[in-house]
Amino acid sequence: MKKYKLIIAGLAIILLIFFVLNSILFIPNIKLSKEKMYIDVPENIDMDSLTSILKPYIKSMATFKLAVKLKRFKKPHSGRYEIKNLMNNNNLINLLRIGQNVEVKVTFNNKNSISELAGAVSHLIEPDSLSLLRAMTDNRFISKKGFTQDNILLMYIPDTYRLYYNTTPEQFRTKMWRSYQKFWNETRRQKARKLGLTPIEVGILASIIQKETTKRSELPVIAGVYLNRLKKGMLLQADPTVVFAYRQKYGNNLVIKRVLNKHKAVDSPYNTYKYTGLPPGPICMPDIQSIEAVLNPQKHQYYYFVADFNKPGYHVFSKTLQEHNHRAGQYHKSLNKRGIYH
Repeated sequence: MKKYKLIIAGLAIILLIFFVLNSILFIPNIKLSKEKMYIDVPENIDMDSLTSILKPYIKSMATFKLAVKLKRFKKPHSGRYEIKNLMNNNNLINLLRIGQNVEVKVTFNNKNSISELAGAVSHLIEPDSLSLLRAMTDNRFISKKGFTQDNILLMYIPDTYRLYYNTTPEQFRTKMWRSYQKFWNETRRQKARKLGLTPIEVGILASIIQKETTKRSELPVIAGVYLNRLKKGMLLQADPTVVFAYRQKYGNNLVIKRVLNKHKAVDSPYNTYKYTGLPPGPICMPDIQSIEAVLNPQKHQYYYFVADFNKPGYHVFSKTLQEHNHRAGQYHKSLNKRGIYH
């Protein structure tokens, strides 16, 4: 009889242990206000910091800490993780231990500099803007890929990319290089060669026409104008390059509504009123539509264009300088009437 009592007592202890372990590991311990949400776990985080991140979403921190000890969980992988409502401690720890983090969408466009791009990306993945900028402007990497500090912005093709939150700065720039190579396929490269341009030169010209107009229908027309000028060896005389050069020298926050002779006089390789050919780098990040406009320009005999004062946002195009000067005079008169002198 005593033997049976000992067996029953042993079974009871086993059941109790099973019940306790089950409660610690498998009873739901995540409580969210919605079905799922995301948490970001930084690199080299300690367990105290991890529990601080999880604290708002865990019903019983005591059982979570016991589960951590039972599973001998010491160091989580960094990344962005999807946690679900009613998730248990066992699943949560396994998720963090394996490093099963989710991808994030990284979208960028219309950035004016490599530092601005680094700042924007740093809000979407773990590395800070300084570490990203350091990797993106590394001279060895840049020269190896055939770029310079002036034109490296062109390696970053505006789009939406899927990256892991804990992507390193080096992994980010490598992915962007691969995307650049994929974008510049043989078809696009062949179109560039027919124009007598390299992919980098196409990007530089695309950045100029992008700054010239907000009307997408005009992009191929303006591209045709500048290509006509390049073929003839004319100065591009692109106002956006003058604005860029002047701001580079006197301050990026300057508001320039009207390009004047003092702006055109600035000495800079970006001033296309002074120097023939394309500037050494882009004046902004050209989007894909602007690049395609250069690769597929409208064929015409226009060499000049000026803003259309009758249709704000649009331009009128001319074949001769005489015709252009007449229209430019009308436009400047309209600016004077509106009190826009600088």
